[in-house]
Amino acid sequence: MCVIFKRPAALLKPVLLFLWITAYAVLPVFSQQEFDGIRGTRHWMRFSDAPNALYHHLARQAYGFLEKRSREVAAIGSLEEWKKRQQWIRQELNRVVGPFPPKTALNPVITKVVQKDDYRIENVVYESQPRFYVTASLFIPSVLKNGKAPAIIYCSGHSESGYRAYQNILVNLVRKGFIVLAFDPAGQGERLQYYDPATGKSRFQYPSYEHSYAGAQVFMTGRSLASYFIWDGIRAVDYLLTRKEVDTGRIGITGRSGGGTQSAFIAAFDDRIKASAPENYFTNFTRLYQSMGPQDAEQNFTGAIAHGLDMADLLLVRAPKPTLMLTTSRDMFPVQGAIETAGEVARLYRAYGRDRNFRRVSDDAPHASTKKNREAMYAFFQKYLDNPGDPTDEKVPPLKDALQVTETGQLSTSLKGATVFSLNKLTAEKEAAQLEKKRRNGNGNFADRIRSAKILSGYRPPMETDTPVFTGRVQRQGYVMEKYFVKGEGAYVIPYLLLKPDAATGKALIFLSPSGKIDGSGEGGEMEWFVRKGFTVLAPDLIGTGEMGPGIFKGDSYIDSVSYNSWFSALLIGRSIVGIRAADVVKLTALLKKADFGEVYGLAKGAMEPVLLHAAAFDRNIGGVALTGHCPSYRALVMKEDYDPAFLQNAVPGSMGVYDLPDLAASLFPRKLLLAGVGAEGDPAFGQDLSVIKAAYGKDRDLKKLQVVPGDVLKEQAAAWERWIGD
Repeated sequence: MCVIFKRPAALLKPVLLFLWITAYAVLPVFSQQEFDGIRGTRHWMRFSDAPNALYHHLARQAYGFLEKRSREVAAIGSLEEWKKRQQWIRQELNRVVGPFPPKTALNPVITKVVQKDDYRIENVVYESQPRFYVTASLFIPSVLKNGKAPAIIYCSGHSESGYRAYQNILVNLVRKGFIVLAFDPAGQGERLQYYDPATGKSRFQYPSYEHSYAGAQVFMTGRSLASYFIWDGIRAVDYLLTRKEVDTGRIGITGRSGGGTQSAFIAAFDDRIKASAPENYFTNFTRLYQSMGPQDAEQNFTGAIAHGLDMADLLLVRAPKPTLMLTTSRDMFPVQGAIETAGEVARLYRAYGRDRNFRRVSDDAPHASTKKNREAMYAFFQKYLDNPGDPTDEKVPPLKDALQVTETGQLSTSLKGATVFSLNKLTAEKEAAQLEKKRRNGNGNFADRIRSAKILSGYRPPMETDTPVFTGRVQRQGYVMEKYFVKGEGAYVIPYLLLKPDAATGKALIFLSPSGKIDGSGEGGEMEWFVRKGFTVLAPDLIGTGEMGPGIFKGDSYIDSVSYNSWFSALLIGRSIVGIRAADVVKLTALLKKADFGEVYGLAKGAMEPVLLHAAAFDRNIGGVALTGHCPSYRALVMKEDYDPAFLQNAVPGSMGVYDLPDLAASLFPRKLLLAGVGAEGDPAFGQDLSVIKAAYGKDRDLKKLQVVPGDVLKEQAAAWERWIGD
């Protein structure tokens, strides 16, 4: 039955106007559907979650490693086996965190003393590394039994003001008779790494951005940002040992959120810490991947999960030393993971016969400090640091300006010392020199660098037996555009367009863009230029792009629309996003070769250039290669303080000093190589990278196979392509 509702004439025009606007508003949707292979008019329900494929693919691999670890731990039955496990954990933690610097003079300077009724505050600056200054405040009770007292190191969470956001806890502890040393982590408080004089604040919105922006560069040199945070904490212990007021046998550590992370890490590496009480950090990696995903650079180690480590190992390695886990039921870190971690750790303490030395306390609250948890922490330290007293949490007035350590309130404008970037750059320069030496001694043999690239990128040779699925066709003048998808490396697909000319030449081109297959596929677009030349063009949506991304996962470090956390998710399992994508490009190349295309070229734009370089270096079936965007070398990415985040997801952790993108490009000789829009003439960094490539292509005296068109934008695009594909 059809019921027609008559409307007053006055309403008719607005309704028609709405329908007209709506019709035009959906036109771009239909245009997009023209290129979609797994959604749109022919929606494949099986792939309805395709945009999140990258995250799920990485998570599935993490689950596999973590399940293996769980089986191994569950099989431990004796204290002797547990002790062997502890020894192994200690070795693995030292390996994945990266080397610590040598211990150098702390050179502590007390900048101000503030006297209160029952305690005093000494503001201090010390050097955890030469000219790498740490701002801190030391709280000392006025009355010390026998002239000494136990000491507690307090680690700050992700607060812009550093430890000043936790004054209530600091004052409560000192009033209960503890000496307290609170210090600023790098990127917070008075230690901003990216200070903006114009605003008096960080250039970045959140402390996690400060951590991850610098941390990504540290990972590139084969180290971890965590090593900086841990070392600052180890040197904090060193400083306490210089103070005559501190009973060196009674040192504890605590902190909440990011401070919980730091306190757990530092305690795992420093045996001088007797008691540890991390708060609002612990879960396990399985529950973390299932929920919010891996967090900022501070919290991750390269290959940690792949090598069998989980969060519980930070506590297992300390047993049977006193440890308290402080959790909340509605924490952003899944409490179920904390429960499971606590159950695992408790087994080891029982094996030692020291059950009471480990405990988990939880309160019904979100990611926050609660009175119940604070009082449990006070009581824990009172017991295990032998400092009995009342654990009641008292409200205290704010200290206002008492905790400003430096004259200007920022190290960058007062002492102007080293930063994470500047210290890491020194490491990168040494590694770059090592790679240069390797190049000079290599005599043009790139086999070792390509082998290293496969290992470091986590590349896995693809299966070539999968059959593509045809999903539609669009007829255009002089060619047809067909749509397919084929299985990728894991439980995801690679949708792609195949533009087939009426007059084919037997040549094919793989076209890669950060925007996916829609970029350049319209009528009159870049792909059509090649089709008019007789090329069959294959344009995929590689995982994380187009129909296959970017997904809803952004994480706590979403900088310039780039999810650093996705990169960290791969790093934890010993993989890289570029390695996964390169394998999929190799698979697509095999499909083209199987279809009897005699020559397969590759063209990549911008951030996709590292993908094509890796794929072409790994597979000689990819003939000519064109790079048409300003893609820096990995060296340039690490050496520049203000680098472009767009290239991060296709960077490889640990690659500095081992291989770089120019090595992959040079290895392509004698295949034709077009570098267009890659840099400016006179730029030393560009010249240095180009010299590596020219050294290999110099075997062709006229450099006919190498074409370089510098500049930010490729001008006379067609002319450059014509020379590239010409005989």
